[in-house]
Amino acid sequence: MTTRIDRRTFIAAAGAAVAAPSIVRAQAATLKVGVMLPRSGFFAQAGQSCHRGALAAPKVLADLGYKVELVHIDTESNADIARTQAERAVNEGVHCLVGAFDSGHSLAIAQVAEQRQVPFVINIAAAPQITEQGYKYLVRNFQSGGQLVTNGLRLIRTISEATKVDFKTAVFLHANDTFGTAQRQAMDAIFPRQNMPFQLVESIAYDPRAQDLAVEVTKMRSLNPDLVMVVTRAGDAIKLVRDMVRQRFEPKAIISPGSPGLYDEEFYQALGPLADFLMFNLPWANPKSDMTQALEASFKAANPGNRFAVDCFNAGFTFEAILIAADAFKRAGATAGPQLMEAVRQTKIEKHVMIGGPIEFDSKGQNPNIGSAAVQNRNRTPTVVLPAEVAAAAPVLPMPAWQGRT
Repeated sequence: MTTRIDRRTFIAAAGAAVAAPSIVRAQAATLKVGVMLPRSGFFAQAGQSCHRGALAAPKVLADLGYKVELVHIDTESNADIARTQAERAVNEGVHCLVGAFDSGHSLAIAQVAEQRQVPFVINIAAAPQITEQGYKYLVRNFQSGGQLVTNGLRLIRTISEATKVDFKTAVFLHANDTFGTAQRQAMDAIFPRQNMPFQLVESIAYDPRAQDLAVEVTKMRSLNPDLVMVVTRAGDAIKLVRDMVRQRFEPKAIISPGSPGLYDEEFYQALGPLADFLMFNLPWANPKSDMTQALEASFKAANPGNRFAVDCFNAGFTFEAILIAADAFKRAGATAGPQLMEAVRQTKIEKHVMIGGPIEFDSKGQNPNIGSAAVQNRNRTPTVVLPAEVAAAAPVLPMPAWQGRT
């Protein structure tokens, strides 16, 4: 069962749920989960992709014996609205919150969850401070920014070895937003410790709302690196590639050590064959997992106009966040915040969607077992190319020239 709520139609229950005794809440037969995502505004593309995973979740969860009602909430790409909507959702009797894709939104929701003693399961958000501020009603089933960069750099080394393509110099290009700046800080701290076989000659920040990235591409072209590492979102990634093509700048590889943008449908539709052969090192859905295949089948039925191969990152982590809540509810047999949160902390789910070990959480609420994969765009489709045990194809480097692609 699902319910839709947005800011314009949400009617608060005047605090009635707040005053309800915990024993009443504990007797609920179904877990009511508020799925908080930016389905409109600046992050709408990613938020809608996550939302499609939530729409696919009920069928899979029901088949596994879980009883969950989803309340779909649009944060409108605004942290203040995310906070307000979280308050309203709890007032309406939501037992658990999941979301919220963006780190700023997630931090705003975390404050509400902590105050109201309602579990908050993060699907996607990488800012390190999320699990460093002592929140007791929060867990994150996603890598921190530092983990993304560390695993991303290690995979770049593996990619180089697998393709026998050496990189001598690299440039790091990143958005100057909250996520991009955090990734720059992580790169500055981690790169010197990784003993990478190439020199990082420059880090360049850009405004993702700029009309183009011609100035940044001109600067990169003057440095002529073998490798361009990027932290982008779809809109600015499109501008980046277009300016690279215009300036005939062709590095051996363009690889994201951990960010969105290069695998969005918007990116493929705007660039066509120019989107191919770019790579991104990210946590990714395991195409050989039985649960991934079950989610894909449900996704196709729930979202016939969209491709699971493109949405599986956002959809997979959103599904897993809901799965964590449902599994905790089934074990706790209660919806009251303290009991439910204790069950969340004790999570250990062996069979799941994303690459990596069991879903479980350390004392800070971080899942340390999430793996990363090297994914390359092939025929406008994200394709796992490493590690070999889950790969669907072999990596192709150097990148073919921009000119002549069809």
